[in-house]
Amino acid sequence: MDKLISTAPVPLKAVLVALINKDQPPSKAEEFLDELEFLAQTLGLEIKGKFSQRLPRPDTRSFVGKGKLEEINSFVKAEEIDIVIFDDDLTPSQLRNLENELKVKIYDRSLLILDIFLERAQTSQARTQVELARYEYLLPRLTRMWTHLERQRGGTGTRGGAGEKEIETDRRAIRDQITVLKKRLEKIEKQGITQRKARGQLVRVSLVGYTNVGKSTIMNRLSKSDVLAENKLFATVDSTVRKVVINDIPFLLSDTVGFIRKLPHALIESFKSTLDEVREADILLHVVDISHPSFEEHAKVVEATLKEIGADAKPVITVFNKIDLVPEEPQEETTDEFEIQEPVMATPRERALALYTEKPDTKLIFISATSKGDISKLRETLYKEVLEHHISIYPNYLKNVNY
Repeated sequence: MDKLISTAPVPLKAVLVALINKDQPPSKAEEFLDELEFLAQTLGLEIKGKFSQRLPRPDTRSFVGKGKLEEINSFVKAEEIDIVIFDDDLTPSQLRNLENELKVKIYDRSLLILDIFLERAQTSQARTQVELARYEYLLPRLTRMWTHLERQRGGTGTRGGAGEKEIETDRRAIRDQITVLKKRLEKIEKQGITQRKARGQLVRVSLVGYTNVGKSTIMNRLSKSDVLAENKLFATVDSTVRKVVINDIPFLLSDTVGFIRKLPHALIESFKSTLDEVREADILLHVVDISHPSFEEHAKVVEATLKEIGADAKPVITVFNKIDLVPEEPQEETTDEFEIQEPVMATPRERALALYTEKPDTKLIFISATSKGDISKLRETLYKEVLEHHISIYPNYLKNVNY
C-alpha cells in the first residue's frame, strides 16, 4: 500500500529575542516572551527557542550585542530556523545588519503585529487601514525589507538582498500604493461618518481592553449575537456594532480591536476611523482579564492608548472578567504568636480595587463572561448608566413610562 503524503503546510520555525533592562526581573522578560510567542503562534509559526539579553540599552548595531548574536546565530544554523523575531522595534540599520549576519528573515514586534492584522482583517476598511500602516512601516526599511514585499509582488524572493534598482522600484511602488490607499481610506471614512450619523440619537457603548480579555464573548452575551470569539490575540480586528435593548432602552454596543503594549503608532494612525467608535462613545466598557498576572499593566496600556486617541475623559465601567479562573482566596491559618510569618500577598481582587483607589467615580464589576448570573449583573450595571444618558437625550422619557 502506498504511503499517504501529507499536503499540510509545514509551519515556519522561529526564534524569539527580548531585551531586559536593569530594573526588570527575569520573570518580566519571560512574560514578554510568552506574549510574543502567543503573537507568533497566531501567525502559525512554530517556536523553537527563546533568547533574552540584559542590556542598559539596545546595541546600536545588532540590538543584542556581539556575543548574544553569535549565540543566536549558532542556534539558527543548528535548528534551520526561518525567522528571528525581536520583541521591540528595530532601526533600519539594525534590521539590515541582523539579516546580513543571520541570513534569515527578521521580524520586529511592529511587523509581526501588522502581519497578524493583515491576516485577520475581513472588511475593506480594515484591510485598507492595515495595508496603509504596513506600507508606511516598510518604506524606510527597504534596504533589507524587500523580501517582505513578496506578497504584494507575487514573487518568492531570494536570499542575498535586492539590488539598488530593485529597491528603488519598490520604493516608488510603495509611495504610489500609499497614495492610492490614503484616497481609498478617505472615501471609506466619509461613508463611515454618514453611517454613524444615520444611527440616530442612540446611546453608544464601546467595549475596549487589552487583546484576548474576552470582549467579543461579552459582546455576544450582551447582544445575543455571534461575533468571532477565540483564544487568540487580535481575534477581532474589524469593528462590530450591534443594537442592544435592556428593559426597553435601546443602545448601540461596539466591539473594537484589542490594544496591546507597544502597539505600532502607524497602526493607531491608520485605524483612526475604526477607533472613532471609541472616541464617539458615550460610555466605555473597559474589560480586564483579572486572571492574567499582569492585569494592572494591561489596564494601564489601555488607559494610555485611550488617552492617545482622545477618549480618556468618558464614563467608564471597568469589567474584571475571568474571575472564575482566579484561585479562591486562601483561608487564614492560626499560627503561633512567635512564629515568623510570610508577608501576605494581595489577592487579584484586592489588587484590582487598589488600581482605582484614586478614581472613586470608576464603576467596578467582577464577572465571568461564561456565567449567566454575572452577565445579568453586568446588564443591570450597564442599564443604569445607559438610562442616565438616554434621559439626557430624551428628557421626557420617564414621563412616558408606565410603571
